[in-house]
Amino acid sequence: MPMTRTATALRALPTHSSDIAEGPQGDRATVAEIQAGLLAPQARTSPKYLYDSLGSRLFEAICELPEYYPTRTEAAIFAAHGADIARRVGTGGTLIDLGAGNCAKAASLFPLLQPQQYVPIDISRDFLNEAVGRLQQRFPSIAMTALALDLSGPFTLPPAVNAARRTFFYPGSSIGNFAPHEAIAFLRRVRENTSSDGALLIGVDLIKDAAVLDAAYDDAIGVTAAFNLNMLRHVNHLTGADFDVRQWRHVAFFNAEESRIEMHLEARTALTVRWPGGERRFARGERIHTEDSYKYTPESFAQLLAQAGFAADAVWTDDAGWFAVMHAHAATA
Repeated sequence: MPMTRTATALRALPTHSSDIAEGPQGDRATVAEIQAGLLAPQARTSPKYLYDSLGSRLFEAICELPEYYPTRTEAAIFAAHGADIARRVGTGGTLIDLGAGNCAKAASLFPLLQPQQYVPIDISRDFLNEAVGRLQQRFPSIAMTALALDLSGPFTLPPAVNAARRTFFYPGSSIGNFAPHEAIAFLRRVRENTSSDGALLIGVDLIKDAAVLDAAYDDAIGVTAAFNLNMLRHVNHLTGADFDVRQWRHVAFFNAEESRIEMHLEARTALTVRWPGGERRFARGERIHTEDSYKYTPESFAQLLAQAGFAADAVWTDDAGWFAVMHAHAATA
């Protein structure tokens, strides 16, 4: 997920706040990034552009689908092993929720982890603002500092985030959206934002039957297709392009050689997409690569963590071995 915005100019917030601390907007960089991807030999876009306000709500709907196992499987792991997870994480620290979305997953752990401070981070500012506003009403005793920022570039958390006992929470297998070398780089940046007593609690989707994976990313009623196609509408808004969503279709499949799900948008007919200062002609059947979701074994992901400066010390899985929640502490040199 090659994003360009950084968080070096974040605005610190009061410790009890549901407002958003925004990084620099980077509009020109955003437009340049999108245009470069569309003009690449294999057209591509970053998965982050799937998550405007509507896209975030569509993803919430995806999580309710019978085909989409990660959300309910991960929730079952937390339900079955919550007490053990809480003993490993500890209570009263700072819980930093990476890609927080509607904050529901972290909120379900509040009774167990009892965080002193909750720091949800997401790229969709308006969606996050709404979610944190509701959450602060439910848990008024927890200090909340919400950050709207893009995590794929270098970032530094602001002084409003407590420095001690930071646990970075990255559920839902979002780490799979990064290629392995990108995942290592991302986790190294996370490691740089914690201290010797810091830790990581992360969801990891595991390798399984391809038919299960294919169905999870191409559901029968087409919610995932709508989610993917909505990105074109978002790109139009950001760049002034003239994508016609009706001219494209959703394609998703498991690439066993790369151990990843791939999502694409495929042109239904020959067409030309234009934007201020540029255009690209697409042949019928030509695709835009919109997202990858890499799958791991617990052993291969533990090795990836080690390369990023974390040492895995606990793994919890469901009975079928479809999904894992892993805890890792900050390793010392």
